[in-house]
Amino acid sequence: MSAIFSRTSVRKYENKEVEAEKIDAILRAAMAAPSAANQQPWEFYVVKNKETLAALADCSPYGGCVKDAAMAIIPVYRKEMMMPEFANIDMAAATQNILLEVTELGLGAVWIGIAPLADRMENVRKVLQIPDHLSPYAIIPIGYPVEGAEQKDRFDAERVHFI
Repeated sequence: MSAIFSRTSVRKYENKEVEAEKIDAILRAAMAAPSAANQQPWEFYVVKNKETLAALADCSPYGGCVKDAAMAIIPVYRKEMMMPEFANIDMAAATQNILLEVTELGLGAVWIGIAPLADRMENVRKVLQIPDHLSPYAIIPIGYPVEGAEQKDRFDAERVHFI
């Protein structure tokens, strides 16, 4: 899968909307993620409103690029589930699927971590008026990249241990 080796963190976007069919493909990829006990704790907020994107940009010290994105997806997870201790793992898998599908579609994105930092989670909750039974996990700004970037090869054979 070429997206694994070409995905980069994109923080600068063209002033161009993301097509509805691409948004649908991204969300389908997210929900195709593996999930412990198949609990699928995820829900997704899709934000295209520029004022809301600007407010989300202030929810994290690393969120400045959100205001210039065409859109953002905010993955959230349900608190009430059979195995809540696996929610962060499930959400990470869904978020990675989003990033890979974004790359596959010729778009760019970056993962802005929110969970488990309570202050950032509360900031996002307030901006989006997320109900108490859901917890914000990340902010993923998405758009057409202004410039391309090549992924650096991160393979390090010294970190591999054969037994």
